[in-house]
Amino acid sequence: MPSPRNAKIADRIKTIVAGLLERRIKDPRIGFVTITDVRLTGDGQHASVFYTVMGDEAERDGTAAALTSATGLIRSEVGKQLGLRHTPTIEFFLDAVPEQAREIEELLARAKESDAEVAARAAGAQYAGDADPYKTHDDEDE
Repeated sequence: MPSPRNAKIADRIKTIVAGLLERRIKDPRIGFVTITDVRLTGDGQHASVFYTVMGDEAERDGTAAALTSATGLIRSEVGKQLGLRHTPTIEFFLDAVPEQAREIEELLARAKESDAEVAARAAGAQYAGDADPYKTHDDEDE
């Protein structure tokens, strides 16, 4: 669990990077980007910025290349706006949450179909053997 100070700095880095991508960086390769999370190391020397991109694989690759080329500008702006003694290095990572969410939804849909199939098979089913398989007191008397 990060310290409260690092959590505040990470949140501030997140807003700074999102603002830079929206207003300052004009690279046409950057698609519709959302900054999802920033994780700062315990000593505050390295920041991992997680992002998602709407679009296909080509747009993700273009955005990754554009973010890599703009890392120096982003880091210098983060340093200016944070006013810390040491500006953390910044590294961008594509967030896998949307792909994992899509995969989970597909699994849930398959499970729902399987449950519906089992329910359809069970609708007309009858018990094997007698309707009441338990012994009663009348059977013992005989």
